[in-house]
Amino acid sequence: MEEIRTFVAIELSAGIKSELTRVQEMLKEKIATPHLRWVDPAKVHLTLKFLGNVPVDRIQEITAALKEACAGLNPFIMDVSGLGCFPSTNNPRVIWVGVQEETGRLKRLQERVEGRLATLGFKPERRPFHAHLTLGRVRKQAHAGARRTIGGIIFATSVGDLGQMEVGEISLMKSVLLPSGAQYGRLETIPLERG
Repeated sequence: MEEIRTFVAIELSAGIKSELTRVQEMLKEKIATPHLRWVDPAKVHLTLKFLGNVPVDRIQEITAALKEACAGLNPFIMDVSGLGCFPSTNNPRVIWVGVQEETGRLKRLQERVEGRLATLGFKPERRPFHAHLTLGRVRKQAHAGARRTIGGIIFATSVGDLGQMEVGEISLMKSVLLPSGAQYGRLETIPLERG
C-alpha cells in the first residue's frame, strides 16, 4: 500500500509570507554562518499535527475526522509577532516567529484535531502545543559557541508585529522529502464551520 507523509496545518496568507521573507533577510545579514539552514518562507505553515507516513486509503477517514474537529468552530484572527528559539537561546535548534490568538480558538482547534486523530490511532503529542512559524534550523554539527552566538543574536533582535490573518480553514498536507528540501502539497481543505 502506498503511503503519504502527511500533516495538518494552517496555510499562511501572502502578506504573512512576505513579512517572514523580510525578517529572514534581516536575520541572514546579522547571522552570516553556514551553521543555519533557512526555510523557504513560501513553504512556511503553522503545523497543528504531524501524522507521518499514512496509507493512501486512510486519507478519507482522516479528512472526516478533521471535519468533525472543525465543526462548530468559528473562524478567528491570529497575530504573528516576536522571534525566538527552541529549546532555548543558549542551545537553539529552531528559529521561529511567534503566533498568538487571544480568544483561545487556535488552542481549541489544535486540541480538537489532536483528540479526533487520537481516536484513529495517531499518538497525541506529549509536548505542549506552542504555535510558531519555523524560519530556520541550526545544523546538528554546529558547535556550542556557534549556537550561543546565533541564540544571542535572536535574543537581541526585535521584529515587532508582523501582521494578522484570518483563519477560516485547515489543510491536510502532504510532504515529499527531496535532496533540495521538502515539497508540500495540499490533499484536502477543511473549513471551520461557524458555531
